[in-house]
Amino acid sequence: MKKVTLITLIAVVSLFVAAGGAAGYLAHEFLNTAPSTDSTEVVYEVTPGQSFNAIAKDLEEQGLIKNAYAFSMYARFTNQRQLVKRGEYGFRKNMVPSEVLGVITSGKSIAKPFRVAEGLNIYEISDLYESQGFGKKADFLALVKDRAFAQQLLGEPVESLEGYLFPETYMITKFENTRDLIASMVKRFLAVYTEVGAAQALPGWSRNQVVTLASIVEKETGAKEDRPLISSVFHNRLSKHMKLQTDPTILYGMADVAGVMPNNIRKDDILRPTRYNTYVINALPPGPISNPGRESLLATLKPASSKYLYFVSRNDGTTVFSEDLGNHNKAVQKFQVNPKAREGKSWRDLKKTASGK
Repeated sequence: MKKVTLITLIAVVSLFVAAGGAAGYLAHEFLNTAPSTDSTEVVYEVTPGQSFNAIAKDLEEQGLIKNAYAFSMYARFTNQRQLVKRGEYGFRKNMVPSEVLGVITSGKSIAKPFRVAEGLNIYEISDLYESQGFGKKADFLALVKDRAFAQQLLGEPVESLEGYLFPETYMITKFENTRDLIASMVKRFLAVYTEVGAAQALPGWSRNQVVTLASIVEKETGAKEDRPLISSVFHNRLSKHMKLQTDPTILYGMADVAGVMPNNIRKDDILRPTRYNTYVINALPPGPISNPGRESLLATLKPASSKYLYFVSRNDGTTVFSEDLGNHNKAVQKFQVNPKAREGKSWRDLKKTASGK
């Protein structure tokens, strides 16, 4: 810290205790004069146990304030020294002392956005988490598959937190760990689940069943207007004890076995037995296959009134619905089997094998 003379000390004290006159003017100048006109951004971290004087010295050395002693005295006489909070903060060099003090007492650390899109599953989310530098995907997956942790957050036993990590943009600071993020995502899910009135909408359905079907609806279409009809197809098939026969469950079943998400479905995979493959099991899967958003939850809770039992994608984000297998097969032929309509967008458009089959 710079040496200050007795005269300087008296002047600084006067600066903050005087009610007006020249001292008041000097105080005004101190509080409203930036150390620089440079708007360069500087990141500074307040660490636990760090003294205010040490913080003031660091801020002066980084050119964020002109005089550490005066800054410290200002904080003392305004009773703000004890309000400083641990955090990673962003400053501009042209901020005035009162603004700098406001930042380090705000507790609002620098936060980076982590956007989770609707319909991503835990494998995809963990990949994003690691690729964006927030943490290790192995740690993320271990926590979402930790049954004790899941029960702590949800209040009931589930195999994993798949389906309960609500898709949204989360602001993550340096001081939030993987457990904190997952807890925030589940907390948000619980809030939305209550908001949409899910607990009363489908009598006889468990929360896990609701979320499981919503996760399938989410994966089957990105078109908001189609979701209630997609949901009606699945509700109709369940009521008739028909297999759901939805392709995303094939992929998730493969991931459940291998521990990684596959990129494609091969012809042999369609009837490959897994716990999730709804071409094999005649029921809902044991749990969600993705993390559904609000609209898919609402569509599951309030399906459209229809007699549809089948649907197929037009490959443009919209869907063709059919009440009988004959019309469905025609739609499949037109939009999926026909290479010109498919244009590489369907999972059926696979690379030719060595045998040419």
